Amino acid sequence: MTPFELAEPASLAQAIGLLDPDDASVRPIAGGTALMLMMKAGVFRPARLVSLRALTELSAIALQGDGALKIGAMTPLAVVERSAAVRAHAPVITQTLRTLSNVRVRNVATVGGHLAHADPHMDLPPVLIALGAQVTVAAPGGERTIPAEDLFKSYFETVLARNELITALIVPAQGARRAAYLKCTTRAVHDWPALGVAVSIESDDGAVRSARVVISAATEKAIRLATAERALAGARLDDALLRRAGEAAAAEAETITDGQGSAAYKRQLVRVYVGRALAAALANGARR
Repeated sequence: MTPFELAEPASLAQAIGLLDPDDASVRPIAGGTALMLMMKAGVFRPARLVSLRALTELSAIALQGDGALKIGAMTPLAVVERSAAVRAHAPVITQTLRTLSNVRVRNVATVGGHLAHADPHMDLPPVLIALGAQVTVAAPGGERTIPAEDLFKSYFETVLARNELITALIVPAQGARRAAYLKCTTRAVHDWPALGVAVSIESDDGAVRSARVVISAATEKAIRLATAERALAGARLDDALLRRAGEAAAAEAETITDGQGSAAYKRQLVRVYVGRALAAALANGARR
């Protein structure tokens, strides 16, 4: 690795002030699980890294007055995984984290870093989009809130400016909604997926009131599939509906070819796994 400056600010304001909106070689570093690999491979050669480790105020998990759950951006994924508050609020997050990478990574990687890295193969983004989550972002001019589905711009790219930092993840109250996440990997369950599918569904008397269907890994970023959602809305829940939703999702998804499989292979996975994820969400609700 080439030499670089390591800055260790004591406050959020100091951290933002050390970032440079015009210099891509200046980056924040949280857990560093992805960034360090990029540096070792020579893909990224920083001039300055701004460490966020001292920002302990960004590592709390708390239920808010409106019923939403706030998770600080510097909270390690392993802490989120073990949190009773997270498990009660959105058990699909806990279930997803148990197969995300491995425990060594989860002990170090943070919520904010995981999202800011924007790797389309990551597991949490589709889940958070399906749950209607938002992120709060701090910048020199103040704070803004971004829906999780609007955070990701393209392959390894977010809408964040270079001098903006994710400070928290907000997961709204889920009420009677049921959710599930399934992924298809070519090797072990914790490996990078060829496809990730997250769904959230609200039903009443056997009919779908609303649904959110999100896929990742097979596409350049985690995306909602509006056609599949429309196919589900107002329809009776049965096996035929799950098949129709899978067909609609496969027709809509713009899949990509990479080391996990061809675009055609991933399209077939979408066709099958969307229905399976919906069935899993319904089964999760039955077990509550």
